[in-house]
Amino acid sequence: MKYWRKPLDQDHLKTQHYQVDLITDRCKGCGLCIEFCPRHVLAESAEFNRKGYHPIYAVNDDCLNCGLCELMCPEFAIRIVQREGAPARE
Repeated sequence: MKYWRKPLDQDHLKTQHYQVDLITDRCKGCGLCIEFCPRHVLAESAEFNRKGYHPIYAVNDDCLNCGLCELMCPEFAIRIVQREGAPARE
C-alpha cells in the first residue's frame, strides 16, 4: 500500500526489527499465525516435524513485534526475539 503522506519525525525514529523464534516440534501447523500476521512474515514449510505436521517458518525479516502470532498460537510454539545486531529499545 502506498501512502500519500509520511510522519514528520520519520527521519529521527529508528524501526526495531525482530525475528520469529519457533519450536518446530511443538508446532502443529494450524496456520493461525500465518493468517493473522499483518506483515506476511510466516509461511507453511514443506518439511515435516517429529509429530508429522508442516511447521511454519519465517519468509522474511519484516517482523515488527506486533505479537499476534504469539497470541494466536495454541501450542505456545512461537516467540519474538530482537534480532542480533539491532539496536536496543531506549
